[in-house]
Amino acid sequence: MIHVTAAVIIEGGRVLIARRRPGARLGGKWEFPGGKIEPGESPEACLRRELKEELGIEAAIGGALGRHVHAYDFGTVALTAFRVTDIHGPLCLNDHQEVHWATPASLSDFDFTPADLPFVAMIQSGEVKL
Repeated sequence: MIHVTAAVIIEGGRVLIARRRPGARLGGKWEFPGGKIEPGESPEACLRRELKEELGIEAAIGGALGRHVHAYDFGTVALTAFRVTDIHGPLCLNDHQEVHWATPASLSDFDFTPADLPFVAMIQSGEVKL
């Protein structure tokens, strides 16, 4: 089991999504940014670290939105998503091809990784308030 975190970063009624670089695992797919939890690391600490490494931002991690488990051909991923409403610093693309501030309605226009899809559905249904 691969334990990972994701940030549902909310600002002005939109959510930040990131596109994985071509050539990377699941390259070209969109996701909520985050990453793999290291041994001895809390999910919240992991997410703070990953956001700093991948996007160059500092973030206050809010409550968990839920956990989804998805079996890929490379292994099973347990993804826990957290609400993030307070970020600081300019966005840098250190690990992604591009980022986009999306409205709930426009999320269907993006090809998300399967593990992220339940959180897309939560946002589109209004279960996660933007």
